Amino acid sequence: MADEAKKTDPPTEDGNKQNDKDSAETPPPPHHEEIEAETTHSVKIGRSNVKYTATAGRVILKEEEGKKKASFFYVAYNRDGVDDLSKRPIVFAFNGGPGSSSVWLHLGVLGPQRVLLDDDGMPYPPPGRLVPNEHSILDVADLVFIDPVGTGYSRAIPGEEAKDFHRFKKDIEAVGEFVRLFLTRHSRWGSPKFLAGESYGTTRSAGLAGHLYNRHGITFNGLMLISSILNFQTAGFDMSTATFQRGNDLPYIVFLPTYAATAWYHRKLAPKDQKKSLRAFLDEVEEFAANEYTLALFKGDDLPADHFRRVAKKVARYTGLSEQYVARYDLRIEILRFCKELLREEGKTVGRIDSRYTGIDRFQDGDAFEADPSMDATMGAYTSALNAYMRDDLEYESDLPYEILSNETWQNWDYEDFKNAYVDVSETLRNTITRTKFMKVFVANGYLDLATPYYATEYTFNHLGLDDSLRANVTMEYYDAGHMMYVHIPSLQKLSGDLRKFVADAS
Repeated sequence: MADEAKKTDPPTEDGNKQNDKDSAETPPPPHHEEIEAETTHSVKIGRSNVKYTATAGRVILKEEEGKKKASFFYVAYNRDGVDDLSKRPIVFAFNGGPGSSSVWLHLGVLGPQRVLLDDDGMPYPPPGRLVPNEHSILDVADLVFIDPVGTGYSRAIPGEEAKDFHRFKKDIEAVGEFVRLFLTRHSRWGSPKFLAGESYGTTRSAGLAGHLYNRHGITFNGLMLISSILNFQTAGFDMSTATFQRGNDLPYIVFLPTYAATAWYHRKLAPKDQKKSLRAFLDEVEEFAANEYTLALFKGDDLPADHFRRVAKKVARYTGLSEQYVARYDLRIEILRFCKELLREEGKTVGRIDSRYTGIDRFQDGDAFEADPSMDATMGAYTSALNAYMRDDLEYESDLPYEILSNETWQNWDYEDFKNAYVDVSETLRNTITRTKFMKVFVANGYLDLATPYYATEYTFNHLGLDDSLRANVTMEYYDAGHMMYVHIPSLQKLSGDLRKFVADAS
């Protein structure tokens, strides 16, 4: 994979390469010491053969008096032969969760290697393999992939509480300190700067851009928001599968077009709708969702019976569900119920992260799937490929488990900063764009994403309150796949071109 990899001995505690014959027996340094492992490589991107240096390392975050707080693991890629860094963009990238490492953006779309899946994003037999990523944006920007505390190899220093980093503000402060430190140590303050986040990483991106501007005066040329969620009210069904609670009807409205796209993809619609193009069909569904459906939910029990039946029939038509099922749940279809119900008669479930994927549950009854088939299809391939890549190509040594997705971090994440309110960073984003004026925002949406539906994202940005003179700062694009649209090769090709153009325009 790395045709010019510089193979050297494992690093010692001080971060230098050790070349004596006993180096293979030298244990990796403890994870509270700084270290860097550098290797050189090349990759073909378009018509260019891009030579680059990869650095896998740990940075120790300290309080100003020197007390160690956390070790941040990162992988950085810098194109070789760049004389003027002030003209070379740099992108800081991370995923979401909370509790996800950066492996998905790293080995899925942005980095110089990607996990091999088939053109539709379906896995091959294990183990996962990497191939050169001809769609990487390394030809136009240097890349830094960050694993927040509790993910990847990043950890709280022994004696510090990991949970102190697992909340909105503390997470942003810690990642922000890493970014500031990296810019300083690598002389990148003068470079065009970008943040790239996926899912909760878009929440972090919006908060981070505001925090770094207010705290350090750091301005970003652009934010790349992939499968965005800025206002959690759009996804807050406020219910479990065992209870039914009224109060927030917004998710039912903004999820409906993605239910429809999923039904269209799995050919569960009537022939007249199935023959329509996806975009033409969604235009019709959005019109219904924003008007008749919204008004029906607003009226609640005051909705006349004949009107209720008419709306139930339309919801059933657009979602591929039965009219009886829609009526049973009072016109309101929660996401996990939809994933379980759409293909129930076939004994299958559809994915939440990407509804193109299907799974098989042991029992066909119930209101939720046993596991998300879209995550099952990708987790193993990404995990094995990442772990092999770290040692074999990047020459980074650690006995710690690389936390691809930390359930412990996700389950223990503290939203106390938004007590008695939905998590919402949309106002932070509006404020940052308004004050800096030049920051551009690119938003990538998958039509088949049931985790952060595209119509929910449109709702959020339509309520951002940007001045008319700044609305052009936001660009949205759409892809025929799900949350990680880049696993679908046609979508990866389009996304790569869109991101490359965005970096050029915003720089």
